[in-house]
Amino acid sequence: MAKINWGIIGCGNVTEKKSGPAFNKVANSSLVAVMRRDAEKAADYALRHKVENWYGSADDLMANKNINAIYIATPPASHSSYAIAALQNGYNVYIEKPVTRNAKEARQIAETLKLYPHLKLTVAHYRRAVPMFLKVKALMEASTIGDIRTVQIRMWQSRKPKLIAETKENWRLNPELSGGGYFHDLAPHQLDLMLFYFGEPESYHGFSLNQAKSSPADDHVCGQILFKNNIVVNGSWCFNVAENQTTDTCEIIGTLGSITFPFFGNYIHIKTDTVDETITFTHPEHIQQPMIEKIVAYFNNEAANPCSIEEAIVLMDIMDAFTGK
Repeated sequence: MAKINWGIIGCGNVTEKKSGPAFNKVANSSLVAVMRRDAEKAADYALRHKVENWYGSADDLMANKNINAIYIATPPASHSSYAIAALQNGYNVYIEKPVTRNAKEARQIAETLKLYPHLKLTVAHYRRAVPMFLKVKALMEASTIGDIRTVQIRMWQSRKPKLIAETKENWRLNPELSGGGYFHDLAPHQLDLMLFYFGEPESYHGFSLNQAKSSPADDHVCGQILFKNNIVVNGSWCFNVAENQTTDTCEIIGTLGSITFPFFGNYIHIKTDTVDETITFTHPEHIQQPMIEKIVAYFNNEAANPCSIEEAIVLMDIMDAFTGK
């Protein structure tokens, strides 16, 4: 396999532990350059993570001929422009979620990718590769809880969710930068797993509103998906509840029982007439490392794409339908 030499555009908080160090821990992969608009912070990141090259400009990073793949980890507003530029400069691309602010921007990336059939692009729906979520899939495929009937997702958090990393500028609540609010930051993890588990949706609809009016972003989103296999998913995302009412729960109900788990936790609870069991997991130190392993294999023509831009477009279509875009 060829060595995949990565450059990161946007070496911010998400790359400190979740992804950045993993590029040097995966076989046939190396992190050789990082970029951030604040050049001092880029230099600091490079020093701490022992990265040889750092830049304050994406154009300068993409001029580094030692790089053959780009990881885009900026806020969503710039995902499409950076992805298109990276493709035009001949790089394979890995894009953070949400892939863009909306489905229209995601389709622009897909159209550009078609112009470069020799290049590859993957979206960072990395829970597809995390052992705990793969175990949920395996349990359903083994009919542990029978035929799946319905799924209930509840993501209720306070106005300052502990699940969200604090930043100097809370860009997640600026729809111009994020596409929406906390829903746009957290729901892609949840909704992508539903697509990964249940396949192609038949229809979807929902609504969103700004109840607390504490920011420009809507803080309450509800949605429903009917899959072609007749599985129904109901989701509720509210980011203005009391701290003592916070929850992060996915409950999958089948004809024989249920599987319950948190999207941001480390356990699965299985309950049937004969089983009442909780399985706990230790997540990878760098949560994206299993996904990055799959991407390196894909970029080297050794495996299939673990999450394509087409799959991400379906996700963005669902999010747009839920938020009225």
